[in-house]
Amino acid sequence: KMNITALLPMKRNSERVPNKNFKILSHKPLYKWILDSLLSIKEVKKIVINTDAMSELSELLKNEKIALRERSPDICGDFVSMNKVIEDDLKNIDSDIYIMTHTTNPFLSPQTIKHCIDKFIKEDCDSLFSVNKVQSRFYNSKVLPINHDPKDLIRTQDLEPFFEENSCIYIFTKESFFKNLNRIGENPIFFETSKIESIDIDNKEDWDLAEIIAKKYYA
Repeated sequence: KMNITALLPMKRNSERVPNKNFKILSHKPLYKWILDSLLSIKEVKKIVINTDAMSELSELLKNEKIALRERSPDICGDFVSMNKVIEDDLKNIDSDIYIMTHTTNPFLSPQTIKHCIDKFIKEDCDSLFSVNKVQSRFYNSKVLPINHDPKDLIRTQDLEPFFEENSCIYIFTKESFFKNLNRIGENPIFFETSKIESIDIDNKEDWDLAEIIAKKYYA
């Protein structure tokens, strides 16, 4: 049995959606959506929350599965690379496998997280990350077609797919991360997530969409 730790970084402030992580989405704070999913997965032995909002989250310490780590001032702020936060956690928390998720992906399901774990363990890889599969006609900034010929309008489902990193979930080991200080290693694999699970709340429009989905599917 492998020791699996989930990393859930969480900051107090957000620019485009004020107080986003603690704002109520449907019936509970945004951060509780993904946290509850992680808590339901028995394979995840520890959930580490690296945060500058210790006082707001102190109640979570009642759960022995959750560990709060106060974020160092030198890795706080909107322009600090998330790799710096991960590096800080990995230097202080030992585990065989690390899962990283975000509070801004509320609809990522426990079933999908478990499927990602299973795939990572079974495949010959050093990391896994979630993606959106996109088959659309793309153009560059000079309005030149990138992946299609406008004179030959084949069906979009027949176009070569592109894969968009959606930041829902990453799985990696300490060894793979420290090889190049990146959560995506040298031998990664994709995991496609559904449109709803891939929703990432970054701005007000994203929040409004998430409220509609939460009301329709999760009320």
